[in-house]
Amino acid sequence: MNPNAKVPDTRTVLVLGANGRFGAAASKAFAAAGWKVLAQARRAPAALPPGARHLATPLADLETMAAEARGADTVVYAVNPPYTRWAEQALPLARAGLALAERLDARLMIPGNVYNFGEAMPPLLREDTPQDATTRKGRIRVLMERELEGRAAAGLRAIVIRAGDFFGGGTGSWLDLVIAKSLRAGRLVYPGPTDLPHAWAYLPDLARTFVAVAERTDLPAFERLHFGGHTLTGAELLRAIERAAEAGGIRPAKGWRHGAVPWPLLRAGGWFVPMWREISEMAYLWRVPHALDDSRLRHTFAALPGTPIDAAIGSALAALGLIGSGPATKCPVEAALS
Repeated sequence: MNPNAKVPDTRTVLVLGANGRFGAAASKAFAAAGWKVLAQARRAPAALPPGARHLATPLADLETMAAEARGADTVVYAVNPPYTRWAEQALPLARAGLALAERLDARLMIPGNVYNFGEAMPPLLREDTPQDATTRKGRIRVLMERELEGRAAAGLRAIVIRAGDFFGGGTGSWLDLVIAKSLRAGRLVYPGPTDLPHAWAYLPDLARTFVAVAERTDLPAFERLHFGGHTLTGAELLRAIERAAEAGGIRPAKGWRHGAVPWPLLRAGGWFVPMWREISEMAYLWRVPHALDDSRLRHTFAALPGTPIDAAIGSALAALGLIGSGPATKCPVEAALS
């Protein structure tokens, strides 16, 4: 494998779901690297990078999408249906993205997660770790990857880059919706035991890693790679948030207070609030220590982006308006956490 194998000319990437957190980060990263970016989303993204073009065509309209995206040699699948609609939408949408990449004869890139490994997952997750999902969402993710791998045997080129929980790149993560929601009041909430490691992915770093991988032309038809990101215990994450907040001028007079997510209440309320039910199903991720082994990725790519945790947390909080000035965010489980 030649680590310097790249295509020198300007290339085109189609980002499906460009309005989402990862889609927006990917659009920005590819544009910054000189790629032509086609940003597909139902609504025009609020801040398209310079030179990017919005495509409003629904993913279900494959004929029109294929015509509009003709010439794209890479498709980044950043579509993520609402948590409460995964059962109905996740696989059909993924299959549509897969079919579109086949029509374009493009390589399909998709961000993976740790749902595939289930509650009995080992503390260090490698590309060949058995996928033994124990939740509905995990089983869906396993099926998605199996279909990708099966289609690759028939000619599709596909890459799964697995990462931990996203932070940075917009609202909608555990960081702003739960953990640091009451940051200005000096209160942080952590969803699990604070002495266990948990995998995190700073989205700008993950998006730049996608670019680095996309620029390689010598990879196998199907590849799984793990993005290590930041592995932090709850205590380490909370302290990083506190340092960033203090650097941004937030210093609680009575010191920092830490709270916990009331999982029993969420599980009970899940009978009436679908989102609480879906969140509770994944609660084990905060009880089971896990990290992603990225040695294969780092062996294949000599230089990868990696923002130090303090800088990453500080940038994420500032972008959310949680330090400095900016809008407050709303939490879908706010009633249970207040």
